Amino acid sequence: MSTTTRVTQRMIADMAGVSQSTVSLVLNGKADEARRIPAATRDRVLEVIRETTYVANPVARSLVGAATGLIGVFTYEPAFPNRSSDFYTPLLTGIESAAEGVGADLLLFTSTPVVDGRRRLFHESNRLRLADGCILLGREMDPDELERLLDSTYPFVAIGRREAADGRVPYVGVDYVSATHALAVRALELGHRRFGLLRLPQTAESSRDRRAGIVAAAAAGSATVAEAEVTPNRTVTDAWASIRSSRPSVVFVEDPADAHELHARLAADRVAVPEDLSVVVLGEHNRAADGPADFTRLRAPRTELGARAVRALTDVLEARRAAPAPSTSAGPPVQELLDCSLVRGATLVAPAV
Repeated sequence: MSTTTRVTQRMIADMAGVSQSTVSLVLNGKADEARRIPAATRDRVLEVIRETTYVANPVARSLVGAATGLIGVFTYEPAFPNRSSDFYTPLLTGIESAAEGVGADLLLFTSTPVVDGRRRLFHESNRLRLADGCILLGREMDPDELERLLDSTYPFVAIGRREAADGRVPYVGVDYVSATHALAVRALELGHRRFGLLRLPQTAESSRDRRAGIVAAAAAGSATVAEAEVTPNRTVTDAWASIRSSRPSVVFVEDPADAHELHARLAADRVAVPEDLSVVVLGEHNRAADGPADFTRLRAPRTELGARAVRALTDVLEARRAAPAPSTSAGPPVQELLDCSLVRGATLVAPAV
């Protein structure tokens, strides 16, 4: 058949000796849902698809195991609200740039339901296999879903360190332990011995890593750490009030928005808080700062994270094409941590004598 001929479902049905509706059910992955189609019939339809140019259709290509040239992007939290955009925009910029570099198109999966603020990776209309592989983004990821995805042998790379599935999850993340440890050591060198830490719930690996670096440095430097958790039900003001009696000379704040709120609180409470109280932020906004303080802070390489995740996924896909059959003896998953940079700012100073 000429490669310029437009192959239709009707033509495939004639060549396979089946009805057009049978071809449609096979192409839409519903051969076992709408009605029972014998495996031999399904295989005959797929074999005809392999032999024709109809495999230019991404759905058909994925069904027959051919590369679609699509890289999926799945976000556990909605990516476009203002607050989320600070996290996702640089990641998506890096993903887009790297995908362009390898000649791949991006497919953003948005149809999955949101439950308790997070999307579910697996549901009745899952379309992951339209793409050759997928990049997963999110502060928190469901460990059961990650393990199920690994067991399915579907190629993916998570952005951010992940502990799920006994350490088998492929990821590209940030070395927050080393970064926050270095920040705490700098505070110790300036003479701080009473630390405060306003942190997010310890449900995400990134939050646990940030805390671990500070606690380890404090223990080695004979410093104390007074901690308080900021949640939707516990404001920054409440969290600060719970540790203020420990008289910290430096406060580490995990979330940049919380740091701006704390700064405003301190500005309104000069009597109770010394003016030289240091505030250090364990991250930064993508947008220009929405407050007056030039915080000493960490800057994660988010654009590079996105690009490196695409390259890691591309390596996995290329290795699979070289040896298509999944192998339990394959090498260890990619697990790479990138360094943070320190923005010195103006809010980490020596404590009052």
